[in-house]
Amino acid sequence: MKNGREASLLRGHPWLFSGAIAGMKGQPSDGDIVLAKDSRGQPLALGFFNGRTDISFRVLTRDCNQAVDAAFWNERVQAALELRRRLVNAKTNAYRLMNAEGDGCPGLIVDVYDDTQVISVTTAGMEKQKQNILDALIAHLKPARIYEQSAGRSRGLEGLQDSRGFIYGDDQRGAVRIMENGYSFDVDFIGGQKTGFFLDQRGSREKLGALSRDRTVLNCFCYTGAFSVYAAAGGAKKVFSLDISKSACAAASEHLRLNGLSMVDHPVIETDVFQYLRDLREHFDLIVLDPPAFAKTKRDVPKASRGYKEINLQAMKHLARGGMLATFSCSNFIEEDLFYKIVQGAARDAQSDLQLLDRFSAGPDHPLALGHPEGRYLKGLLVRKL
Repeated sequence: MKNGREASLLRGHPWLFSGAIAGMKGQPSDGDIVLAKDSRGQPLALGFFNGRTDISFRVLTRDCNQAVDAAFWNERVQAALELRRRLVNAKTNAYRLMNAEGDGCPGLIVDVYDDTQVISVTTAGMEKQKQNILDALIAHLKPARIYEQSAGRSRGLEGLQDSRGFIYGDDQRGAVRIMENGYSFDVDFIGGQKTGFFLDQRGSREKLGALSRDRTVLNCFCYTGAFSVYAAAGGAKKVFSLDISKSACAAASEHLRLNGLSMVDHPVIETDVFQYLRDLREHFDLIVLDPPAFAKTKRDVPKASRGYKEINLQAMKHLARGGMLATFSCSNFIEEDLFYKIVQGAARDAQSDLQLLDRFSAGPDHPLALGHPEGRYLKGLLVRKL
């Protein structure tokens, strides 16, 4: 590495960018495991190398004498599973098992839906280790099936083709029924968004469900209605669920029915949320804004910021006095400080005085490396109108 460029690694950041590299010995291929040394030649860490991306090195271990073999990956999976067994309650059988850098496995996501696992691989290094990961998952969890959902821009940047399909067990293609905090949901792990369900919002759903009693609730961008189920089951007077997707609305309706909740009291509406909010006249006691990511790249940030401001502005206009707004962004490129400023700007334009009650993030089954703020993609605020 160039002189002084080891500082980020020493602070706990798990990446090295191409500009930090002074030179290489040998000719590593993309995805190979290499040793990073400082400018004096002192070993720093072992990690994945990729010469075609800006992120040239991803830390695996700071023990430079450790063998990165099948036993290494088996230990990583076992440690992640033991942590989840402590974190996930007995009324929940769906959770994130492996969260990339947060579990020391850069480029690997594994979500568990009862007896089904969905795996996503986004780095060339993890692609080369995939069989070791599968062997460990099968040994420790004995799933009925594992489905791969490896696709997207980051995979292309790593020089990989998209890969989707069953890679272990039977090929049961129907939705799998899960339980989350005692509520039932059917997860389309093949055709749904991400790996089929937004596991990262479990804690937020639980908090908002407890705040919903005797309130009128508007759930915008409801997807398959998980926030709506928690709110209705939490004693909300009425829950309106909005989404532009016909299939998402059908799933949200089914989830309300599945959990014994009234479709009359809690209607699901297929609509453009932006236009609905502009045309809305009613006021609500609790509004949930959990849109899809508006910013897929850095270039999208200005346009995305305008979109986030618009929906927050419209929501604030329809928030009853004393009402609460739970607003989220899952865009990696919308940093937390920027999101806070966007919501502040919307409040100013709506001439609303707001109290900040809470901040939201992904649940503890989505751990982060402490020195890796980029891993904190989900951020949210709970505010109350004075």
